[in-house]
Formats: sequence, C-alpha cells, structure tokens
Amino acid sequence: MVRSEVFTKKTGKTTHETRFYLSSLELAERTPEQWQELIRDHWAGVEIRNHWRRDSLWGEDRSRTRNPRALANLALLRNALLTLTPIHFPALPLKQVFECLHSNPGACLRVIR
Repeated sequence: MVRSEVFTKKTGKTTHETRFYLSSLELAERTPEQWQELIRDHWAGVEIRNHWRRDSLWGEDRSRTRNPRALANLALLRNALLTLTPIHFPALPLKQVFECLHSNPGACLRVIR
C-alpha cells in the first residue's frame, strides 16, 4: 500500500490517495525504500515501453475520436502493430518503422495479417 499527498497549486487543495499493489514477495523481503523503488521502476517501464510509444509513434493522445467502439478498434490495431513490428522489422528502430508504415498504410495490414 502506498499513501500519497498531492497539493494542487491551481485550486489550493490537498488530496490524499491510497494505492494498493500485489506481489508474490513477502513484505519482510524488502525495505519500504526497496518496495517504493520496485513500484517506481515498474511504472517507469510501463511509461517507456507502452505509453510513450503509443503517443509519440501513433499520436494516440491527439486522437479526436470519442466513439468508444472506434477507440477500442484503434487500440487493438495499435497493440497488434506494436507487438508485431519488432518481429517483422527486427533491425530497424521503431521511429524508422513508423515512417515506413506511415507512408504505406497497406503495409500495416500486411504486418497484422
């Protein structure tokens, strides 16, 4: 369990949050500082491996679509491409793969097939 206090300058309000995490490790196996480091490392990895790639490569945050089905379908396509591009283009950096796929949308469908 992690408790945090967040102060928002704009509103002048302080909020308290409690987040719970599950682990197969025993509580006594780590110090509180080590637990905190594990949690921060996990979320930093999620941000780098997932959110950053989705936003910088696919422009996910710029999407103006509000239709839930369209959003779900676009997310499925992005997930498929993020999973399959390293398999189909192992020697190229993701940015370069994106440029190739961006200029040839049909190639995206071939990768997914």
